[in-house]
Amino acid sequence: MTIQNNLAHYRQKRGFTAINLAREIGVSRQTIYAMETGTYVPNTLLALKLAQVLEVKVEDLFRLEDSDVPAHTEAVELLPSEQDAQPGLPVQLCDVNDRLVAVSPSPLAWSLPPADAVLIDAGKRRGKARAQLFYEGKQFRKRLLITGCDPGISVLLRHLSREGVEAVVAYRNSSQSLNLLKQDFVHVAGSHLRDDATGESNLPAVRKQFPKGSVAVVSYAIWQEGIVIARGNPKKIKGVADFARKDIVIVNRELGSGARLMLDTQLQKAGVPSRMVQGYDTIASGHLPAAWHVKTGQADCCLATKTAACVFGLDFIPLENERYDLVIREQNLNHPGIQVLLDTLGRTAFRRELEGLGGYDTRIAGDRLI
Repeated sequence: MTIQNNLAHYRQKRGFTAINLAREIGVSRQTIYAMETGTYVPNTLLALKLAQVLEVKVEDLFRLEDSDVPAHTEAVELLPSEQDAQPGLPVQLCDVNDRLVAVSPSPLAWSLPPADAVLIDAGKRRGKARAQLFYEGKQFRKRLLITGCDPGISVLLRHLSREGVEAVVAYRNSSQSLNLLKQDFVHVAGSHLRDDATGESNLPAVRKQFPKGSVAVVSYAIWQEGIVIARGNPKKIKGVADFARKDIVIVNRELGSGARLMLDTQLQKAGVPSRMVQGYDTIASGHLPAAWHVKTGQADCCLATKTAACVFGLDFIPLENERYDLVIREQNLNHPGIQVLLDTLGRTAFRRELEGLGGYDTRIAGDRLI
């Protein structure tokens, strides 16, 4: 068993600095930080004082979580497939007549998409339309709408579903996601935009677009981004400088995406003009679509997350660790679904599953940055 610690979340939610909270309960600022990081477990008196000052229950701040059990392994039988199996490949498990069968789900959607309605009039005004609903229920009015480009967001959706929260994901790049949040189209925007001047992720871009105090920025994970290459690296690619070679073809990401910004920065550092890069103008909208180009041989490499490489059984050359954050309007923080989402980010079960996909570090998940 482990202790799930939500002290930092509630301290920030109530507007306390570590110094102010320490003064209220009669301890040092270092003690507050030690409690928040889990290196110091408060006694009963301190826990009661914290709960009183923060106006919550003790179990809201600290509670036992029995999901933190040692990961175990089992023998499985791989369902025959054309895809070569290798460590890191995600699988689903099914018990078929006492045989534990491992199935690698397709990262591509080969089925009809989920739908609640069909458009019957696309409308003359941009964005205005009319739809015919398949049912009269209103459950879709309780959903969360999340935009972003993280392939692992599906893990968050599964954990939200177990808590009774339904969410819909629209895959958009970071710049598009922030713009949609600014226009009040979505509840949550995922972003990984690095500021070249400071090296900081997301906060400069958020501060530029949103008035002070209007949004919260919550850490989701630190992920690895780098060069996705074919298995075995047949072209012997060592870094971005190799993109200038005549025998290398890349696939790029769209303008406004974090991967596109990273590529441009890396090319500039390597002294490689974009005009010398074959495939620079070929666009794939998303980490998985970009990796799919490499998997199918349409490109020799791309810049994407390590997870995208793992999904398709491709090799990966790490370049940067980057923070992926969730941006939420302050007015939506009390939305019941958002509250469950924030709580989920701190759960061991969620963090373990996301890290298991490869390339994610979730130690900062749930930390509020703004």
